[in-house]
Amino acid sequence: MAINLDAIGIESEPYESSWDSKDCLLYSLGVGAGASDPTGFELEFTTENTNEISQKVLPTMCVVLGSTGKGGPLSNLGEVNYSKMVHGEQEVILHTPLPTSATVISTSKISNIYDKEKAALVILETTAVDSSNGEKMFTNISKLFFRGEGGWGGDRGPSEKFEFPDRDADHVVKYGTRADQALLYRLNGDRNPLHSDPSFAALGGFPKPILHGLCTYGFTGRALLHAVCDSDPDSFHSMEGRFSSPVMPGEELEIHIWIDGKQAKFRTLASDRVVLDNGLMTCT
Repeated sequence: MAINLDAIGIESEPYESSWDSKDCLLYSLGVGAGASDPTGFELEFTTENTNEISQKVLPTMCVVLGSTGKGGPLSNLGEVNYSKMVHGEQEVILHTPLPTSATVISTSKISNIYDKEKAALVILETTAVDSSNGEKMFTNISKLFFRGEGGWGGDRGPSEKFEFPDRDADHVVKYGTRADQALLYRLNGDRNPLHSDPSFAALGGFPKPILHGLCTYGFTGRALLHAVCDSDPDSFHSMEGRFSSPVMPGEELEIHIWIDGKQAKFRTLASDRVVLDNGLMTCT
């Protein structure tokens, strides 16, 4: 077994990072805000100087914030093959609404490693606090599968059965993605050539570069924000989901949402296949 279980609980050194209004605008455009109605709907997320509108931040932007610098806890995993790593699930928790500019201090740790036989499941948790007052701002939790690193007889982790309500979705939201959506979204920080270089994508068995999973996540978060939280980012508390299939830039996303009070279950489809599954979000 190559993976190092002693990496569990090791916390990174605190790392300072910042963002500003322009970064917020770029993220919003990267996940499709304003595409259907550039001069009307979602102007609070796509502009900073519109008359009688104050700029706001899409809650899912925290997935591109809170960097802990190079290395981090994953560097303690040992001789693992990162080319076989798959981003399986993502959860975000907003402890307070995201401001349009801030400086945060972030730390991250591997909270657990589970044995899934054919893979090791690594839970990476990053928490960012406001540098001005030390209060928690957001937490990102990523579940990463390292294929070929399981099978040591360890704990498989909790088994959770996820069920959708036995009724039609309360909302079905459709968003088109642009042919160049990945080229736009990558400007938020993820420059993996899988999303931009045709030859690199071909090595992974794809006919062309695929869309970032977290871009699909952001499109879905927009739908949830409007359908469940009445478009108020201050009410958006948490969101989690499982990546189940890649999306090609230019495909239409169809988000199915079942609402139960201040909680909603969701799944996102593209061309009749599920691409983001087992979704759960909460509003305050």
